[in-house]
Amino acid sequence: MSLTDMPYPHAAENDVIVRVHAAGMTPGELDWPATWTDRAGRDRTPSVPGHELSGVVEELGFGTTGLSVGQRVFGLADWARNGSLAEYVAVEARNLAPLPADVDHILAAALPISGLTAWQGLFDHGRLVTGQTVLIHGAAGGVGSIAVQLAREAGARVIGTGRSADRDTALALGADTFLDLQTEKLEDVGEADVVFDVIGGDILDRSAALVRAGGTLVSINLPPKVQPKDGRAVFFVVELDRARLTELATRMRDGRLKPVIGAVRPLAEAPAAFAPATRTRGKTIIRVTED
Repeated sequence: MSLTDMPYPHAAENDVIVRVHAAGMTPGELDWPATWTDRAGRDRTPSVPGHELSGVVEELGFGTTGLSVGQRVFGLADWARNGSLAEYVAVEARNLAPLPADVDHILAAALPISGLTAWQGLFDHGRLVTGQTVLIHGAAGGVGSIAVQLAREAGARVIGTGRSADRDTALALGADTFLDLQTEKLEDVGEADVVFDVIGGDILDRSAALVRAGGTLVSINLPPKVQPKDGRAVFFVVELDRARLTELATRMRDGRLKPVIGAVRPLAEAPAAFAPATRTRGKTIIRVTED
């Protein structure tokens, strides 16, 4: 990967061109087939990675409605097109939501994938309601930290897991208790109505036994191989939801939701941010344009 000049993007029908101020990246996206191919499966290298973005509308494509030039927006770049780690990106208008003037671009860029994944995992697939118990693996990570805050606000009892260094962060976000996966036994947490896993592997397999009768095991890493005895197991991939993005932005503006930012790096350092040795707790954000 390298930083290079690319042509100014073309705004197709129902597209907008966004001048990117900040972009979120997911280390694992380099393994996604859509990073390297278009919707028909054809090679589209060289490609620009990154999908989460916050910026300002620069140009409207033919037939685009609902947004205006100069408007602050945030959302998701399309999976199978050039992404957000660039000064300008072409995005379908339906993938973007208005960004309140008092919400920082850096925070907004950390929200789309993590926020939508957390919401959909907890409520759309997990069917979490007030008074239930939810076990959230990776509670201090990008998705987990948002899930902890949303579950707490919904009136659920929250059990977070992670490494010992994550304990204070998870508890500060609203987890009632925390289990160190490195030194404590997972099975000691007891049963939960919803288990939300972002880790996969052995943790996902063992989590099936922790699902209370009638409950749900939710995974975003891999389809669960072990099914809960008297519950459901769900694997899902995040889906765009403009209305939900707007709700999440309102929560962030009101101080009820705050993404955990692990590092903020300039665009020139974006290639290095994908290296395994540079992983940090929380979300890595690339600052593309100074406000």
